Amino acid sequence: MSLFAWLRAAKPQLDAIQQRRLAQLPKPATLSEGALRSQRWVVVDLETSGLNLNRDQVLSIGAVVIEDGAVDFSQLFERTLQRPETKLSPSVLIHGLGPSAIAAGSDPVEALLDFMEYVGDSPLLAFHAPFDQHMLSRALKDSLGYRLTHPFLDVADIAPLLCPEAPIREAGLDDWVKHFHLEVGERHHASADALATAELMLILFSRARQQSIDTPLALHTRLSQWKRRQQAPSF
Repeated sequence: MSLFAWLRAAKPQLDAIQQRRLAQLPKPATLSEGALRSQRWVVVDLETSGLNLNRDQVLSIGAVVIEDGAVDFSQLFERTLQRPETKLSPSVLIHGLGPSAIAAGSDPVEALLDFMEYVGDSPLLAFHAPFDQHMLSRALKDSLGYRLTHPFLDVADIAPLLCPEAPIREAGLDDWVKHFHLEVGERHHASADALATAELMLILFSRARQQSIDTPLALHTRLSQWKRRQQAPSF
């Protein structure tokens, strides 16, 4: 196969309906200067076949919506993606997505279109967001030819920013759940982890308002400043 033929073959093949759905996806909105409470946020969690950013694949997407200062349980999202060619890593022992669950999953193109329609123009939140952002971006590019440009904030950074008194550093989601005595159900499934992250984020939004961080843009700005200070060399 020639190089040009390989490039043509690598382009996602969408039918007419899928192409129309893709074209109708809204552009992501910029972070607003309106009240934190008025912003619709999508909290997302992914289960993947492993932790290799360039080789492993998204197996499951779970998401919940925070709107009007609360989790909107009428807007829950969960899809398992068909990945028949994927070799499962030992992570299957954690998330429990075995071959039968993956075989019964949704076509990746349909699942990813469903998810981006669900997201709309809203910003995204995740715990350890860089991993989820990279894996989701790769999946969208490979399956849809879509470039993800939505704001993507990391709850793992927001928590220590707003709670500097907490005696935990480099903490995982379980550590923050325990710190705030949150009662969460099943963990290590995409939708359950997204819900736990959303419940943590509601506490953090309250902390933000107490610290006069009143808008999504202000939160992002304060977070960027905090991360620069964390990364600055100490003398």
